Amino acid sequence: MSILINKDTKVIVQGITGRDGAFHTSKMKAYGTNIVGGISPGKAGQQVEGIPVFNTVEDAVKATGANASVIFVPAPFAGDAILEASYAGIDLVVCITEHVPVQDMIRVMPVLKKNNTKLVGANCPGLITPGECLIGILPGMIFKPGNIGLISRSGTLTYEVVNMLTENDLGQTTCVGIGGDSVSGLYFIDLLEMYENDPKTDAVVVIGEIGGDAEEQAAKFIKEKMTKPVVAFIAGQSAPPGKRMGHAGAIISSGSGTAEEKIKAFNAAGVPVAKEPSEIPGLIKEKLGL
Repeated sequence: MSILINKDTKVIVQGITGRDGAFHTSKMKAYGTNIVGGISPGKAGQQVEGIPVFNTVEDAVKATGANASVIFVPAPFAGDAILEASYAGIDLVVCITEHVPVQDMIRVMPVLKKNNTKLVGANCPGLITPGECLIGILPGMIFKPGNIGLISRSGTLTYEVVNMLTENDLGQTTCVGIGGDSVSGLYFIDLLEMYENDPKTDAVVVIGEIGGDAEEQAAKFIKEKMTKPVVAFIAGQSAPPGKRMGHAGAIISSGSGTAEEKIKAFNAAGVPVAKEPSEIPGLIKEKLGL
């Protein structure tokens, strides 16, 4: 099994006729993702990679039965694109767009909750269930079907760690890049609960980073609710206070959100924290008795 997406997921691409939308549509389709339509206002009737283009998400859902959407529209319009998908009944929205204004995300979140819409992102690489469905910009060739779940705030670290897992014959159920913005959709606890309930996931890798307290909350959830082994890595261990490190949410403020605090919380929950990403496969094997 997997979480969130599988071979039956019907995907539409919002912004399919743009440069990034068209490019990544071709990559997702080549991987085997079931892309059933695209959205580009005023361009209904056109095709991209043989995929029909619609004016609105509502039109696409009615014509195709789509239940997932991936967003490649410019940042000023991404919030409205998320809302359009939610109001059209899309179950899962994946927003790749970065630099989405915080106030737009604050406006979007209550609507998603009301409509029971799941959001991954914004400013994320997307997610993949290896061998079945890829939604986003992940390099599909490094993933391998297996029994390890992965959640990451960092896109590039996702690729690095997954490549190491695959090289060590540790395949994955579903890997989710949640992004590094300060206001985001599904986060550690949401996904940890899904992995805990997925019979095919035997262990989980959590890749966190400095800033906020999401990792501390995740550690508390793992200690109280999870039966499956979890291994972690925290990026930004040498970051100075008050300096943002890459992601909008990766900033240590007023002495909180440090790597040291996050590592301490995970260790207290029985979660081993790798000093370097290269240690993760060994820690997973140790946890699984391999």
